[in-house]
Amino acid sequence: MSKNIGEIRALLKKYNQEHLLNGYDKLDEAKKKQLLEQIESIDFNLVNSLYESTKKEVKHATQEVTPIDYVDKYKLNDKYKYYENIGKKAIKQGKLAAVTMAGGQGTRLGYDGPKGTYDIGLDSHKSLFELLCDSLKEEGKKYGVTIPWFIMTSRENNDKTIEFFEKHKYFGYQKDKNIFFFIQGELPMMDTEGKILIGEDGLIKLAADGHGGIYEALVKSKMVDKMKQLGVEWVFIGGVDNCLVRMVDPVLMGLAIDRDVTVACKSVVKANPKENVGVFCKKNGKPNVIEYSEITEEMAEATDKNGELLYGESHILCNLFNIDAIERMGANPLPYHLAYKKAKYIDKDGNLVVPTSPNAYKFEAFLFDAFGEVDDMAVLRVKREEEFAPVKNSDSVGVDCPKTARELYKRLHNM
Repeated sequence: MSKNIGEIRALLKKYNQEHLLNGYDKLDEAKKKQLLEQIESIDFNLVNSLYESTKKEVKHATQEVTPIDYVDKYKLNDKYKYYENIGKKAIKQGKLAAVTMAGGQGTRLGYDGPKGTYDIGLDSHKSLFELLCDSLKEEGKKYGVTIPWFIMTSRENNDKTIEFFEKHKYFGYQKDKNIFFFIQGELPMMDTEGKILIGEDGLIKLAADGHGGIYEALVKSKMVDKMKQLGVEWVFIGGVDNCLVRMVDPVLMGLAIDRDVTVACKSVVKANPKENVGVFCKKNGKPNVIEYSEITEEMAEATDKNGELLYGESHILCNLFNIDAIERMGANPLPYHLAYKKAKYIDKDGNLVVPTSPNAYKFEAFLFDAFGEVDDMAVLRVKREEEFAPVKNSDSVGVDCPKTARELYKRLHNM
């Protein structure tokens, strides 16, 4: 901490956030120190601009949305082996690293702990982390390499995640040699008056800055530097909750390398025109993803001459980046999107407020907003039943839940 308490009080007064120290005297010494460090780390100019943005009507610039070209992995014919061989060569040379975004908790699953530690109910009782690790190790053996694994945690689950890996001896990986942990960025939550919230623990209430924060987190944590030291040129980024995620795919790598693009993504065809998923497209000629809420019914139903949906390639958070692209994207924060959430907080009188309706602003960036920074990208359509089994909801919901993921996993592995 570089500022004394007087300087911090002056800083808070300047930005009309003096309430952040209302409960300071009641905290123990460790929490006092933590709170002051939190305050020092806040970019108050950014926070102010984010709050001001909540008052403005969101005006979407007029954009020409057009379909994006894609390649169906299983209709490549002779090109399949061609791309595969290019990718295999790069993987054998140690040019690939994997990044797993694992900052979430298992709350929606009714589970108290990091989502990656969740057991989806297989006979082996393997966690999501172990299932992903098994896949990485199996692929590494094929190519005679160990694929470096970078895991993005959150402030909330970092300690428990690392404890879990320690308990399981890192599933055969070696910490700080080929497995690395780094923490996702966070932003303060605010009320509708622009006041930063204090949580039940007396500290500033922070929320993860969305999966779009991955680029900045990789750069700020020096993980990009670590990758370069290891000779990595390509980075696969995926989520922890997809138990079928295929992080090592020579066809995807070969396609990216052959086409000389810095981003290559996997897609699965929409289950139906009305499925609530973001889909790949071009906006003003640049690669992008359009959210389901932005697609008109006419666009959703539109088909090409072969009867395929024009906007049917779902973004499934399976993306491959050239490391230089990550570094470039991490140098400039992405635009933030506003979410209005329910959040418990301590009011100015020290009372706990438990809202019954949304009361707080949360700001997050979306990973795909960076796609518009590149002139072109490759989209590879894969089979949903082979590569996409997310665990997002409890079994009572019936879709994207442990039961559906378990069934898909067993079917693929002939269990």
